[in-house]
Amino acid sequence: MTAPDGIARFLADVDALPDGWKGAFEGVDRADFAPDRIWAWDGSQYTTVIDRTQTGSHGRDTWDEAVQGNNALVTQWDDGNHTGDEPGNNPSSSASMPSAVASMLGDLDITGGENVLEVGTGTGYTAALLAARGCRVTTIELDTDLAEQARKNLAQAGHQDVIVVTGDGTLGHSEHGPYDRVHVTAGVRHTPAAWIEQTRPGGVIVMPWGTDYSTYDWTAALTVTDPGRASGPFTTPLAFMKLRSQRARYPKSPFPSDWTATARMSEPDIDITDITGALYEPAEFVIGLHVPHCVPRLVHGAESTNLWLYGADTGRGPSIAVAAFGDGYDPQAREAGPRHLWAEVQAAYHRWDDAGKPNTDRFGLTVTVDEDGRVEQRPWYETPDRELPFRH
Repeated sequence: MTAPDGIARFLADVDALPDGWKGAFEGVDRADFAPDRIWAWDGSQYTTVIDRTQTGSHGRDTWDEAVQGNNALVTQWDDGNHTGDEPGNNPSSSASMPSAVASMLGDLDITGGENVLEVGTGTGYTAALLAARGCRVTTIELDTDLAEQARKNLAQAGHQDVIVVTGDGTLGHSEHGPYDRVHVTAGVRHTPAAWIEQTRPGGVIVMPWGTDYSTYDWTAALTVTDPGRASGPFTTPLAFMKLRSQRARYPKSPFPSDWTATARMSEPDIDITDITGALYEPAEFVIGLHVPHCVPRLVHGAESTNLWLYGADTGRGPSIAVAAFGDGYDPQAREAGPRHLWAEVQAAYHRWDDAGKPNTDRFGLTVTVDEDGRVEQRPWYETPDRELPFRH
């Protein structure tokens, strides 16, 4: 078992402890915030529940080891609608890996004394770290039960000054703004206007951001440069549970069952392995930057692997495509609807390949809010002046 300050030592040993954060990580015990029942990722799947109140292989000793290690711990399944010891269907709250927490806190560029809005309280652990660093913290949590438990955790750990708000984090919390920093602990697909509007010019917004095309995220560290505008690079790959209102949903495609018989046909000139299956590699993330509003689904069959693409109805009707790859025959792609989804994906790959396959940290994001509150997200390459041709 690792001692309570073992997280700080681990982060220092792997050179992942941001400057100025040693005292906060040493002084805030993650065990004060973890619930009795947790599910830990073992490298391939989530474990059966680990229960602090029990003995044995999934009891107190295992709980201590998991909580004091660099582990992601699920603390709630299926928005709280889950019972039993086995993992549920969808994780809906967690205690993030301390290394991921440290990375995002480092991107906040905290010096002490900042007014911080945190979106996604969870257990309250990260809010406590921010408070221990000398910040004034308002943290907002959508789930009523989680918010109440976080209040108790923070109070018992001596952080009564942290303000826990029960509400929709996408709306921010203007009462205690404007903020110097906004720290988001849920995956974002569409940046809410409120976060930019409630941040001071020069303030920083740090969030896990991604596209509909992939399930994982990259940290976006955006600086508010003007009212209604924030821009900055992607810094670190990570995976967070998505904001509940922004979870990926396959668009309903009211195509007839025989649509493939009349669909537009083409022959892919790239392989399925070029664009899928490599977690945190840049290909899928960068394709998502180029191909907005497109949700993929990879289906492995006995004789082929099919990549299905579903395009949302953005005013011209939905679109759909499938590219089939198998041994013994040439790959084929079929498309229907106003968009040529497979052609878009293939072109995006070639654009990235022709540029020398640059890593994701050479890309960034600019978010603007117009006078009517409409948000536009503009990915860019190397500099905000080199915007990609598509908007999100």
